[in-house]
Amino acid sequence: MKHGFVKTAAVTPDIRVADVAYNTEQICRLIDKTAEEGAKVTVFPELCVTGYTCGDLFTQELLLKRAREALHIIASHTEGKDGIIFAGAPVAVDGELYNVAAAFGGGKILGLTTKTFLPNYGEFYEMRQFRPGPPQAREIFFDGERIPFGPQLLFTAREMDSLIISAEICEDVWSPVPPSIEAVREGAVLIVNCSASDETVGKADYRRSLIAGQSARLICGYVYANAGEGESTTDLVFGGHNLIAENGTVLACARRFENGVVYSEIDIQRLNGERRKNTTFQAADERRLIRIPFSIGWEETKLTRQFPALPFVPDETGERNRRCEEILMIQAMGLKKRLMHTGAESAVVGISGGLDSTLALLVTAKAFDMLGYDRSGITAVTMPCFGTTDRTYRNACKMGRKLGAELREVPIGDSVLCHFRDIGHSKDRQDVTFENAQARERTQVLMDIANQTGGLVIGTGDMSELALGWATYNGDHMSMYGVNASVPKTLVKHLVHYYADTCEDKELREVLYDVLDTPVSPELLPPKDGVIAQKTEDLVGPYELHDFFLYYMLRFGYAPGKIFRLARETFADEYSPEVIYKWLRTFYRRFFSQQFKRSCLPDGPKVGTVALSPRGDWRMPSDASVTIWIEELETAGKELKRQN
Repeated sequence: MKHGFVKTAAVTPDIRVADVAYNTEQICRLIDKTAEEGAKVTVFPELCVTGYTCGDLFTQELLLKRAREALHIIASHTEGKDGIIFAGAPVAVDGELYNVAAAFGGGKILGLTTKTFLPNYGEFYEMRQFRPGPPQAREIFFDGERIPFGPQLLFTAREMDSLIISAEICEDVWSPVPPSIEAVREGAVLIVNCSASDETVGKADYRRSLIAGQSARLICGYVYANAGEGESTTDLVFGGHNLIAENGTVLACARRFENGVVYSEIDIQRLNGERRKNTTFQAADERRLIRIPFSIGWEETKLTRQFPALPFVPDETGERNRRCEEILMIQAMGLKKRLMHTGAESAVVGISGGLDSTLALLVTAKAFDMLGYDRSGITAVTMPCFGTTDRTYRNACKMGRKLGAELREVPIGDSVLCHFRDIGHSKDRQDVTFENAQARERTQVLMDIANQTGGLVIGTGDMSELALGWATYNGDHMSMYGVNASVPKTLVKHLVHYYADTCEDKELREVLYDVLDTPVSPELLPPKDGVIAQKTEDLVGPYELHDFFLYYMLRFGYAPGKIFRLARETFADEYSPEVIYKWLRTFYRRFFSQQFKRSCLPDGPKVGTVALSPRGDWRMPSDASVTIWIEELETAGKELKRQN
């Protein structure tokens, strides 16, 4: 459970219809198996103790008696085992028969959750044998013990108070108002479903979207265990379609028509963090559901789920292309509105031959096309100075011409040297003043040309640079509209690549591909043998790491230790733990110390779930202390040293 991860299992056992002893044996065997795998929450299908397809055999006293005995056998089997188990069974109470999800833990039956919505249409006729659960839960005497009985029971872990589980049964989640809604409003963060949903053409896709959608709507984890082979095929076939979802994402999905187990880890910290940020997620005004404690061991859960190395970039090519097209449209629409509002028919873009300025120029061209403006109204300005290489200079010029912009070259070397003389700075002293004087001179040139043309200076800096403060204050930090402000560096590359892949101009495509192959650099220090000498990632760290850190810090509020752990798992084949630790420490130090630059950002469009606008997603004091984050990271560093 360290870092909030709880391992869950959705299980489809081999069963025989009405053979309770055999079914119980299989359930207990699989409880042992999931326990060995470290699962803390294990879910079995609906009525799996007897089989869902017993039909009118559910009216037989002997079957119900054996099912009742089986519940005690299963409960006893959980003695000494860690976590909580859910399994479906028929239970008679006060002369009525109910379809329940029994919860087991610590050798006891913890509670009996009743099914609320009984399907009685098509192939289903549950109301022939069962009764809907009562409106509210209560305690009943069950073989001499008081046991909670009814809908929406809440099972709470003693050792992890944020882990609150509630169960529903099959049709409940297909209903207009699933019982899980009220359970979640009273604190449930994990919903389990004991199900017996038969297979028909197209149903699997709908089922998958239903479970994913319910987990997203309720900002919860959802473990869905479905009946499979072994159920009667008199009229129906069950495929064992087990699913584990978290806030809209399916983490694990069983192959249909194969009985077995799927596992994944639900991130309880992430879910609670999402709920805290979402103001439309509202808790119930009063507490009326029964809470039942259970025990769960505290340990570091072994992770089997994957965390994408590039969380801002979709893995699948088709989805990535759709995402790129959508982002380019959002960027261009934002700039289009700003140009219309200000009445500007000119835009000024400083182009360096690097990725960010390339993307900004492409977006500006797209906005001009949408407005019906001639692209000659775009002034593409290249400003060579001490660090400019022939490669980037040529690419900048070619790109400006191919896009139909007016290309202007303004060498700034003499102006910067004059400035050095004015402030008494030696041109041989290649320090931060040497670098930033060039960046500020370039911004002044762009602003003045914008005044000449009656246009707007289009910002080129990306979100990764803003997170790290890798921008010269009042230099490239400043513009009149920042089209890349919420686009991370790892995504900038894919946007430019997408544009290159889809553009029809062969020469422009070749230029863009060469830009993609050029090392990221501000080019503020003189080149060595004509080659870029100043590589950003050598100085500040790999952007793929920083974007990973940024995503999980801002999107989910993860602590440094947890981010370090995920990064170690994700980048194990690319970076050593020591390297990851070094750059994560750099990330936090820079993120906190450079907030003052983000506090006065120009306007720019938000394109994704993570953004740093001080007017929207990220409002942070410029002088907030980083101490507790560094302290926690140092703790993780000490653990790393002990492991080595």
